[in-house]
Amino acid sequence: MRQYSIGAKALGGFPLLVALVSCGQGDGDRVSKSNGRSPRNVIFILSDDHRYDYMGFLGTVPYLQTPNLDYLAANGAYVQNAFVTTSLSSPSRASILTGLFSHEHTVVDNAAPLPDGLVYFPEYLQSAGYATGFFGKLHMGNRDGMPLPGFDRWESLNGQGTYYDVRLNEDGEWKQYGADEYVADLITAHAIDFIEDHKDGPFFVYLSHKNVHDPFKASPEYEGKYSDLPNPRPESFNTPYYGIPDLPTGKSGVKPFAGAEWYGEDRMPDWVKQQRESWHGVDFCYNGRLDMDQEIRKYCECISSMDRTIGDLMDYLRSAGLDQNTLIIYMGDNGFAWGEHGLIDKRNFYEASVRVPMLAYCPEIIPAGSVVKDMVQNVDIGPTVMDACGLEKAPQMRGDSFLPMLEGNPAPSDWRKRIYYEYYWEYDFPQTPTTFGVRTDRYKYIHYHGVWDTNELYDLSADPSETHNLIGNPDYQEIAEQLDRDLFDWLEETGGMAIPLKRNDRKHNDWRNGRVY
Repeated sequence: MRQYSIGAKALGGFPLLVALVSCGQGDGDRVSKSNGRSPRNVIFILSDDHRYDYMGFLGTVPYLQTPNLDYLAANGAYVQNAFVTTSLSSPSRASILTGLFSHEHTVVDNAAPLPDGLVYFPEYLQSAGYATGFFGKLHMGNRDGMPLPGFDRWESLNGQGTYYDVRLNEDGEWKQYGADEYVADLITAHAIDFIEDHKDGPFFVYLSHKNVHDPFKASPEYEGKYSDLPNPRPESFNTPYYGIPDLPTGKSGVKPFAGAEWYGEDRMPDWVKQQRESWHGVDFCYNGRLDMDQEIRKYCECISSMDRTIGDLMDYLRSAGLDQNTLIIYMGDNGFAWGEHGLIDKRNFYEASVRVPMLAYCPEIIPAGSVVKDMVQNVDIGPTVMDACGLEKAPQMRGDSFLPMLEGNPAPSDWRKRIYYEYYWEYDFPQTPTTFGVRTDRYKYIHYHGVWDTNELYDLSADPSETHNLIGNPDYQEIAEQLDRDLFDWLEETGGMAIPLKRNDRKHNDWRNGRVY
């Protein structure tokens, strides 16, 4: 392993204690070369199932109040086109921490165990002298909440965790909290305590909220706050077409089956139509537990509850004199559909599912009210945080730093012109098929594996709601074929041509399996 000696001089007031270059993933060393930047404190805030457009300043839901997220956007940067590589908690969280695609880190679903040998970007920060702390929901492979490497302080929920009666694994030991303590308040207070102990820096905090995961439970001041208020309906709410259309009769007297009206602009996959009447569909939302409008209101109350704790964090940073030079990045782990194509939940490659909210705030370097329009993905988080901490990204990482774009610079000429997507069929939620996809700034191509169904192609500039499937339109065949080649080139180049099957010994209560437990 080559070593790079840069000395122990102070950079930005913080001593950079170690600066070497790693020889790759799986190596015993978790060190990286200095990039010449002055390292700064970083707080990364992750939410669960927060869709990209449910923030007050965007006006999607007129009653939704998120004054602190609005503040970050108004005084920092709004990353308008942020995406995940897999729209599911565990795979997305693994991509955030490793900078790898799902088929590389193999945490392909919420039950897949963590493989040996993964390297997490906080390990590099720790080696460079950072105090590192994790607070909140991991929900990634090791479902027991035990610590991951790379963190000096560890406080994690077990699996999904709870909103009240919170149980935290604190550095390997479990601690039970009271019935009246709300999880977002609790983990935020503990993160603030950690920052106070390390305010002389440098520090990195990973604050990972349970909000806004189902079953939705707001803090006392927001519970019931949005009751009976009207919710928006997406344009694609009734897009899935039921039944075969009344096609014109041909000269032979037989109606053609493969006409343009059927396989052209109105064709939607059969699995989407069927899922509409399932646990993850608008016609049987969460098995009919509540109607969808009630669920949306509770979801929004949960968002506002979390937003208030971000305000508590900001108040502390101001009082400690840390609000101007600390980089704060906020994002969701995946999107969430509320009626798009008749669906709720995530997993699919439609916009409401794959896009996530992302904000960045640091007055010293980020122009207030700026908007980053280039496509950013969750694999970029690790490289971006490392960049802000004065380190080059680890060589195995697939993503790149978007910090220069946050600072107001144009995207590099080689910045990605498309994003790629993958989702693998799950034993626990078999309604959604294995999905691969590619999206440019204009087109989206969706390829389904293992099901007899239609693929999809959308012109997002003309059809942002994805209501007209162009996969059978003769005028778009060249585009569909090119995107299909791009998709499989990506899979081949990154080792994604084999589906990473995972052992799952958990019992399934679906009667169609021939057994009920």
